[in-house]
Amino acid sequence: MARTEGDTWDLASSVGATATMVAAARAVASREADPLIDDPYAAPLVRAVGIGFFTKVVDGEIDYAAGDDSGTAALMTDVMAVRTRFFDDFFADAGRAGIRQAVILASGLDSRAYRLDWPAGATVFEIDQPAVIEFKTATLAALGATPSAQLHTVAEDLRNDWPAALRRAGFDTTVPTAWIAEGLLVYLPPDAQDRLFDAITALSAPGSRLATEYHPDAGASIGERSRALRDQWQDQGLDLDVASLFHTGERTPPADYLAALGWQVSGQSRPDVFAQYGREFRVPETLAALRDSKALTAVLPERSADAAR
Repeated sequence: MARTEGDTWDLASSVGATATMVAAARAVASREADPLIDDPYAAPLVRAVGIGFFTKVVDGEIDYAAGDDSGTAALMTDVMAVRTRFFDDFFADAGRAGIRQAVILASGLDSRAYRLDWPAGATVFEIDQPAVIEFKTATLAALGATPSAQLHTVAEDLRNDWPAALRRAGFDTTVPTAWIAEGLLVYLPPDAQDRLFDAITALSAPGSRLATEYHPDAGASIGERSRALRDQWQDQGLDLDVASLFHTGERTPPADYLAALGWQVSGQSRPDVFAQYGREFRVPETLAALRDSKALTAVLPERSADAAR
């Protein structure tokens, strides 16, 4: 289903279904022989959503990499494992640096507020569509899961005035914050991406940190990957065209935009992030552009006395 202005979704439709797809990949990655991540909530959340194909994947009834000669499905599991670990470590590093406020943008089926070892006094804010927030909160409560930090959910579309909703939920603009925008930017129009970074900057106290990822081809390489998977998965009863959910168009590279806003930005290529976790980034030539994807981290520095004047 193509995107429309002001569209909404739950976890079984449109952009929400991609969150379920990602959670299924995390569930598969968690049961590898030498796993990078351990997400005990991924599989039960996927089952609760009820998309038959992904339920069979997490239950081991379907190996979605079987019959995929391109290696695309196996690559997706590897990417999600490494990506998840990268953002997990970002929050852990922020906690060690003394940051006690965290925001997960477009949280989907992210269970970090429940499964990470947050430091004492940590507060986590999750922002997503109302139907997504309601479903995940109710499902995890039914599973007996309790947050390992003080959790505040913010049921708001990122295309709306989410900063106001975040403040109403108790967000403190006077203390440093750790922000993540994981797997998000390609689903935003270019101007909305810029507005997102403007809002984050306006809300961030000095010392705040941000982690995100960037695809220089605006997600076209991911689109090619998803089309290959769609052709394979249609035979097993799933019709999910991820590429149709992306917003295309020329956009400012996030590193450049954030630097102009005063952030100190660093980036790593996807192969380098893989190597950091002892994995080799193997990709078919048809998806070679994925090597150019970047994992970005940024810090908002303290203002000098001269700059303050």
